[in-house]
Amino acid sequence: MEHRDFLTIRDLQAEEIGEIFDRARRFRDAIPAGRLSGRSVVLVFEKASTRTRVSFEVGVARMGGHPVVLGVEGSQIARGEPLSDTARILSGYCDAIVMRTYGHDRIEEMARWASVPVVNALTDRFHPCQVLSDCFTLEGRFGGIRGRKVAWIGDGNNMANSWINAAAVLGFELVLACPEGYDPDAYVVSSAVSDGAKVRIVRDPMEAAEGAIAVNTDVWASMGREDEAQTRARVFEPFRVDERVMSRADPRAVFMHCLPAHRGEEVTDEVLEGGRSIVWEQALNRLYVQEAILDFLLNG
Repeated sequence: MEHRDFLTIRDLQAEEIGEIFDRARRFRDAIPAGRLSGRSVVLVFEKASTRTRVSFEVGVARMGGHPVVLGVEGSQIARGEPLSDTARILSGYCDAIVMRTYGHDRIEEMARWASVPVVNALTDRFHPCQVLSDCFTLEGRFGGIRGRKVAWIGDGNNMANSWINAAAVLGFELVLACPEGYDPDAYVVSSAVSDGAKVRIVRDPMEAAEGAIAVNTDVWASMGREDEAQTRARVFEPFRVDERVMSRADPRAVFMHCLPAHRGEEVTDEVLEGGRSIVWEQALNRLYVQEAILDFLLNG
């Protein structure tokens, strides 16, 4: 039986994302009970998680399905069982696989061998569920984001890569301010630009924020890069999002962060807790958008 995976935002067309957003709005207004009745979804977590784990687990339960949380410790994955074997076994037990892992090649391997939909809940290269939820949040705020400007300030990490993919599919302008040597994935950028995406990389956070409807950032040292924290703190200090940066954005602009945040590092407490911050709304929307993704993949 044919199935579809969701490994990056570019696995979807703009019309399909619109359909997912429509479902997310419905699921926000009314619990989607019964949409996964009699089905099980396994959640494979090789990385620590709060929002991703809870939102997926609660979402599957709200839809009438059974979430099975599988950590590395206590599973055969930790003992070196090949992902090809794990994927085939899990496909026999469950109706979908949600995976949060390190290298993107690991989730591609899972998807290659699985016979059920595989959803990327985060890899070192992409974080599509988060960014799709963020775009949903912006659409709710501004009535649409096509043709508008979004700013990314900080590390060219998995979040930045997924914002680039989103710009390519949804047609908004994206300007990323990253320190030299910390740019997003070069292939992700070139692929998006060659497909007509308006994506630019600059070195000045003020230039990136100019006229943007949203200013985004993330921690300076992502999971797995904690040993670089001191070096990154020096390099990224000029890229802190503060009121000065926000003042250059559109007067209606919002501040966004995927959380967890390091207050006083990538963002000041004044901005994070200020009236333009929508970080809590972002986090809540993860629940509805991920429910909609699962519904789209499993129910068509």
